[in-house]
Amino acid sequence: MTKLVDLFLERVWPMLFRAGCTLILIYLLLPMLAIVPLSFNAEPFFSYPIREFSLRWYYDFFHSSEWLLALKNSLLVAGSVVVLATVLGTLAALGLTLANFPLKGFIVALLISPMMVPHIITGVGLFFFFAMFNLVNTLTGLVLAHTLVATPFVVMTVSVTLANFNTNLIRAASNLGAGPVVVFRRVILPLILPGVLSGALFAFVASFDELIIAILMAGSETRTLPRQMWSGVREEVSPVITAVATMLMAFAIIAMLTTEWLRRRGERMRTTRILVDVPDERAGSQV
Repeated sequence: MTKLVDLFLERVWPMLFRAGCTLILIYLLLPMLAIVPLSFNAEPFFSYPIREFSLRWYYDFFHSSEWLLALKNSLLVAGSVVVLATVLGTLAALGLTLANFPLKGFIVALLISPMMVPHIITGVGLFFFFAMFNLVNTLTGLVLAHTLVATPFVVMTVSVTLANFNTNLIRAASNLGAGPVVVFRRVILPLILPGVLSGALFAFVASFDELIIAILMAGSETRTLPRQMWSGVREEVSPVITAVATMLMAFAIIAMLTTEWLRRRGERMRTTRILVDVPDERAGSQV
């Protein structure tokens, strides 16, 4: 009986686990993948089976002033958010990870609260707050609002990278006469760079895909791509939306692959650091 249980756990259970994960993945992806063929449908309505394939809706997207303006606004806002959220989130993660101070847990909960609070609540609060400064329906207000939502992703990602950071490297560099800026640029940043880049990528995606805050904060001239898609579904159902959705899915896949590559690169860097540090520790113990 024991041998049968061991055989099940060693051979059968891993196969069942992989099969179950595959079925769940297919269940989650099929509704989204169904949009891809529709984006190549020549008919001006959503229908299966597809009788004729065409790139008509992609052509309409790249030749529409409204869609291109929305894409331009999304790229401009998301690019600005990446810079602000990466700088603020990285500095916050460094302070929270490398320092101990009172109410640290409260500050951490406060920083990541935008991830837990429903965006409709955040959006309404930001709308009334920014209205006092005439920032509603402006790109500046939209950038600041998206930065509030995107920064927690950078904080969490960089904090995970700093969890295994060897603080002895900072003390060694300081003892050799390096200032704080030099220590950060030459010691800390190269080791946490994969985490910083992953956080920046998450911030870009969080801003680029944000809809609820964009509905409340964006005007007719500051519509982002998700806001334009929402308006298209609400006002006029156009197959151009399927083309946009397909391109966004392709971008999401590229983002996931990039994040995985950065994660593996970070693991290799940590492994290399451990292999380098171990001989030094052994040499010190021998001395």
